[in-house]
Amino acid sequence: MERSRRWGVRVAVVCAALLLMALGVTSASAQTFRGSILGTVTDTSNASVKGAKVMVHNVDTGIDRTTDTGSDGGYLVPELPIGIYNVTIEMKGFQKAVTTGVRVDVSVERRVDAVLKAGAVTQQIVVQGETLSQIETTSNVLGGVLTQDNVKDLPINGRDYTKLIFLNPGVAGSPDQITDSPGSFGEFSMNGARGRSNNYLLDGTDMNDGYRNDPAINEAGVFATPATILPIDAVSEMHVASNFEPEYGRNGGAVVNIVTKSGSNQLHGTAFEYFRNNALDARNYFNTKDQQRASFHNNQFGGSLGGPIVKDKTFFFVDYEGQRETVGVVGLACVPDPAQVAADNAAIIAGGGTPNPVTNAMLKFWPKPNIPGTFGTASLPRTGNDIGCPTQANNANSQVISPSFNNLSSLIGKIDHNFNQNNILTGRYFFGDSTQSFPLQLNATGGQLPGFNTETPTRVQLVSLSYVHVFSPTKVNDLRYGWNRFAEGFFPQDASFDPSTIGLCNVPLTAPSCHSSGLPIILAAATPNGGTSFFAQPGATSGDPRQRVDMNNQLIDSFSWKIGKHDLKFGGEFRRTSIQQLFQKYSRGRIRFPSLFEFLEGTPSQAFNYSGDT
Repeated sequence: MERSRRWGVRVAVVCAALLLMALGVTSASAQTFRGSILGTVTDTSNASVKGAKVMVHNVDTGIDRTTDTGSDGGYLVPELPIGIYNVTIEMKGFQKAVTTGVRVDVSVERRVDAVLKAGAVTQQIVVQGETLSQIETTSNVLGGVLTQDNVKDLPINGRDYTKLIFLNPGVAGSPDQITDSPGSFGEFSMNGARGRSNNYLLDGTDMNDGYRNDPAINEAGVFATPATILPIDAVSEMHVASNFEPEYGRNGGAVVNIVTKSGSNQLHGTAFEYFRNNALDARNYFNTKDQQRASFHNNQFGGSLGGPIVKDKTFFFVDYEGQRETVGVVGLACVPDPAQVAADNAAIIAGGGTPNPVTNAMLKFWPKPNIPGTFGTASLPRTGNDIGCPTQANNANSQVISPSFNNLSSLIGKIDHNFNQNNILTGRYFFGDSTQSFPLQLNATGGQLPGFNTETPTRVQLVSLSYVHVFSPTKVNDLRYGWNRFAEGFFPQDASFDPSTIGLCNVPLTAPSCHSSGLPIILAAATPNGGTSFFAQPGATSGDPRQRVDMNNQLIDSFSWKIGKHDLKFGGEFRRTSIQQLFQKYSRGRIRFPSLFEFLEGTPSQAFNYSGDT
């Protein structure tokens, strides 16, 4: 028994060691927003050169990192900020080998091998980095990298970076799908995985909305429009990967790894403005020439600036992008006809009743009919059976334009500080704020009336801190902290309206909305059991108001260690996500009338609301 236990312990130790070796030997630069340079140094007889000095020099920032080759002639320089590097290899008795223009991309290992020739160190052989093989030989990860050159040269609708994801192999989905609302399928699918199974990282830390698992930045507010924008000019590289290393964890879909730009020794900046307006656009099909033209004005503007605070040591980068958009959303609606209203009120009086002052006051929430047709002619009035516009094309007698808007501002700032070549600190902060207003129910029977939009204030904040410490040429540690907060609310546009001002809380019409802001949903000429109505629906959608606040804290530490031919990496991650939600569905109430006659009479067939602490 004792011997069996000893053998069991030995087997467990061997299995654990093999597992660590398997994980480490191919993941020297996994789960990182930086890259690596590695290679092997040999002489002309193909013998390994031990103890050669390897120096990598960042062309833009002037920062150097050094290491030595091991017994096998191999070397590894991990956790390099993305950019262009020159690699210099020196060894006494050999000519110096210099490779220039080596591009280090996000989460990519760039191999730079060298064959040293006998000679004086003052002699050197120079190789251009562009001649190196671009085939990935150190990793089996599938995906692609988009650099800032790709980003700035591609026309992108709305300057929305998520459109770029569809340029990668294995990605499926509609290129204009920027929201998961239609089917809750997520942004995109990678190699057939669920769209909600993707993981979004910004500068190596979490960028996910904890509730929907969509990217917190560029997630839609209402009407499929991004509520905040990650400025395109702030994107340095984006790496989309599948079948990634297990240390990424969290999700089984793709990993979208985005790195923001950093400053350099040279001062650089951009400025832009794009605009569109209805003077350059065709009319909406339903916005006929005899009606007021629906407005459309979109201005998208911003700029960026990056450079040195202390040359070769401390750098900054800032970027702002704003958008101001006003849109007239065109819809067709059935609204009460004045002739029919007059006929119904007369019939109520003739029957010994009194038209209800509350419901008659509510007629102001409907616009007047403005589509010529048979409505209001010989076929009307029909008191007691007036259920809308059944004789009209599309069951509509009015063209309505709901004024909508999207106002957003996004700001990102980044600081890189190099204490020395062995200690690098990076900090980045993103702030996005917007307010959107759109009708949420675009159909022929309700929700599109002016004044009853859903207004959505959204605020997104992300913080990322990273500290890289080089203990020795073979030991590097990366400590990261990330925090993000996504806050979004959906509120009725008429939230400031008090229903009691028109007597809606008085008898005989007992309405449920005395203690809630905004008009209840009004269904006139409604179907007996459903929620639809012939007349367009005053009152915002039933789901308003609602709100949620998602917050995530994340701490990651990873330690890279090169031992001979093996590249090991150890680490751990702590993550805490909290979600607070308010959902007051039908808190404003709903009132149903079987016809316009009963509406003017003030006798609903149903009135209710939900209340409580959600």
